[in-house]
Amino acid sequence: MLASLLLYLAVVNLATFAAFAFDKRAAARGDWRIPERRLLSLAAAGGGPGAAAAQRLLRHKTRKEPFASRLRLILAVQAIAAGFGLWLLR
Repeated sequence: MLASLLLYLAVVNLATFAAFAFDKRAAARGDWRIPERRLLSLAAAGGGPGAAAAQRLLRHKTRKEPFASRLRLILAVQAIAAGFGLWLLR
């Protein structure tokens, strides 16, 4: 079960990072963009670390509000959930 969870998290974080990269490239080209709601949904589905990494490495949507605040909230909730999960496993 743990292996399945880790595989899921790896896939969703890679997909989230890729979505941010695609959106950044589309923004530069003036092409169709990925809706912010979809990017935040990917982050909320477990892709928070991938979203945070993409935001920082790609410098994408770092100052866009309320997007940035919502992403920080998702990351905080995920950090608390991960901490609680680790506490349960001890």
